[in-house]
Amino acid sequence: MSEKLIGAAVIGQSGGPTSVINASAYGVIRTALDSECITNVYGMAHGIKGMLADQLYDMGQEDAEELKLLLNTPSSELGSCRYKIADPDKDDTDYKRILEIFKKYNIRYFFYNGGNDSMDTCDKVSRYMAKSGWDCRVMGVPKTIDNDLYGTDHCPGFASAAKYIATSVCEVYKDARVYDTGMITVIEIMGRHAGWLTAAASLASTVGCGPDLIYVPEVDFDMDKFLKDVTDIYNKNGKCIVAVSEGIHYADGTFVSEAKASATDGFGHAQLGGLAAHLANVVKEKTGAKVRGIELSLLQRCGAHLASQTDIDESFLAGKTAVEAAVNGETGKMVGFKRVMTDGKYSCEMILLPLTSVANYEKKVPLEWITPDHNGITSDFADYALPLIAGEPDRKLENGLPRFARLKKVLAK
Repeated sequence: MSEKLIGAAVIGQSGGPTSVINASAYGVIRTALDSECITNVYGMAHGIKGMLADQLYDMGQEDAEELKLLLNTPSSELGSCRYKIADPDKDDTDYKRILEIFKKYNIRYFFYNGGNDSMDTCDKVSRYMAKSGWDCRVMGVPKTIDNDLYGTDHCPGFASAAKYIATSVCEVYKDARVYDTGMITVIEIMGRHAGWLTAAASLASTVGCGPDLIYVPEVDFDMDKFLKDVTDIYNKNGKCIVAVSEGIHYADGTFVSEAKASATDGFGHAQLGGLAAHLANVVKEKTGAKVRGIELSLLQRCGAHLASQTDIDESFLAGKTAVEAAVNGETGKMVGFKRVMTDGKYSCEMILLPLTSVANYEKKVPLEWITPDHNGITSDFADYALPLIAGEPDRKLENGLPRFARLKKVLAK
């Protein structure tokens, strides 16, 4: 065990929210509050932007029971951001400001809860603090429904989103078969470059309600082949359900979505959407059939009512592990998950990964899990994902509605 480092801790959340990101935040906050080495615990308002603006919440002022409700509260309760911090070797303005705030509050522990871009921010802060001589332990806490963080078996947030998607596909499947008339349904699912979420639609097949076709961005999309695939199934069955990733693209790399790159986020990523409606129009024109386009949109990442208890437990443990590792001297690491299968039973071990090996890398769906004709997902994915979506959360309700955390968010002085 490393020499004790006494000082305050701060946690921020960044990037797209999930239904369990607050479970990770609670793991950090609760463990830090209970640590003898950590004098105060702060939460950044809207991620690194809150740090730069000196807007930190004093988490010690929160009621313990309200904090516990974070386990079943969706979205990023501390507030999120999409802010690309500069390379410190080219522009260290932000870093000087961060160091100024660190010194003001004696922050010695920095935890950042997010995905690929957030781990990049975490890595840059870690390297700058080491270079500046400020003794601070920096840890990344993973989050992303996209499940594309390198080095970890899966990511907090993915399983709950996958469960929501599979459940929604099951429900759409039943609804689409109510009438004796033909119908084609196109369901658009999140995923810019990785098809993990869209692949989750295949889980509905394990209970007899799966889509007929699935298209993911790991392989190029061919519109002519797509139309033939749909038409063949529709002519045979009178029904066809298609699951498509928002990020499917042609061989030249351009997105199929009509939205194209009309807007970008703070990291320059294209804002996608409108794919289901676009494909529905193309299919309707080609077949003359009744076609519905459904975009799950934000629902798939904020559906806490369909969260996986396994996901909640692992997300909390990721935050807890980050604090324990930092107190024991670790820095410049991200908590990762290692799958362990014993006699066919799943369990998860926490591991530590260097931030430099995680930042800006994307993990894709293995090509061997995609059918040879590029319009389906093999059973290997179900073997991988089913253990992750297990368990139903015991949520607190109020008037029949979910009772989410109501934090006071007292600003630190």
